[in-house]
Amino acid sequence: MISFENVSKRYGGFTAVDDVSFVARSGRVTGFLGPNGAGKSTSMRIMAGLTLPDRGVATIGGHRYADIPNPGRHVGILLDASAQHAGRTGREVLTITAMTMGLPESHVDEMLETVGLTPAEAKRRVKNYSLGMRQRLGIANALIGKPSVLILDEPANGLDPAGIHWMRGLLRDFAAEGGTVLLSSHLLHEVEMIADDMVLIGRGKIVAQGAKHELLRTAGTFARAEDPALLAKVLADAGISAAPSGDGGLRTEAEPVAIGRAAAAAGVVLVELRPAEGAGLEEMFLQLTASDARETVTHEGAAA
Repeated sequence: MISFENVSKRYGGFTAVDDVSFVARSGRVTGFLGPNGAGKSTSMRIMAGLTLPDRGVATIGGHRYADIPNPGRHVGILLDASAQHAGRTGREVLTITAMTMGLPESHVDEMLETVGLTPAEAKRRVKNYSLGMRQRLGIANALIGKPSVLILDEPANGLDPAGIHWMRGLLRDFAAEGGTVLLSSHLLHEVEMIADDMVLIGRGKIVAQGAKHELLRTAGTFARAEDPALLAKVLADAGISAAPSGDGGLRTEAEPVAIGRAAAAAGVVLVELRPAEGAGLEEMFLQLTASDARETVTHEGAAA
C-alpha cells in the first residue's frame, strides 16, 4: 500500500504539493491525474525518495522508500522512459539492474519476453530505440525485481494501440495478483478503462479521490433542452453554474429538481434531465481541474 499523509513541498515561493493525503491500495489500480504542473511528478518523486517533502510522510508498505532494503525487489518505478543510458543495449540495461539487485540473469530473458522485446531488439542500443520501445524497456526494468508495488508515470506514452492494449492487460493482471499500481497518465480513456480508484490533483491539492464508479456516478446533473441557449441563460439567471456537455446538453453540480424548477418557471422544454452518470472521466477531469488547466485534452484524452 502506498500512503501519502499531509505531504507538502515548496520550491522557493511556489508550492508544488500542498497538504496532500491519499492511499493507493493493494490489489487495485489507482489513477493519479492532474494537469501539467499540478503536482503529480513531484508527488511521485517523493514516493521514490528522489525528492524530500517539507512536511508529511510518504510510505510504501509502511516504510519510506529509502528505508526499504533492496527496494527494487519490492517497488518497481518508471518515471521517465528516456532516462536510460543511450549507449547501452536493452539487454545491458536490464543485466545491470539484475546484478544490482542480486538477481539471476534468467530474469533478464523473462522480462524481455514479458514486454515483447525480441532478441534482436535487445541487442540494439537504447539511443536507437523508439519511444515505445523505451517504454517497454522501462517497464521491464520496473518489473525485473518482481515487486509488489508499481509506480508508473505516463507508461503508455509512445506505445501504439497494440502496446497500450498489452500494457492494460499487464497492469490488470498485476493488480489481480495482489499488487499495488499507481498510474499517472494523460490518456484519460485508458485510465478510465483500467483504474479501480482515482486521485485527481490540481494546483498541488487533491480535488477528488475515491472509487472510479463512485466518482463518475456522482458527476453532477445532465440537462438538455429544445433550446440549449435559452436553458443556459435561464440557469445562469438562476445562479446555477453549468458547462456544455455532450450533444447540446449542459452539466451542472445542481440537483435535477433545481434544474427542473428553473426550466419550468421560464417555460423551457426539457428533453432530457438525469444524473450525469455517463459523463465520463474526461469531462469530470476538465470540470474539477478547470482552474488549473494548463493544457488541452483531446477527445481521446491525449494531452495536446
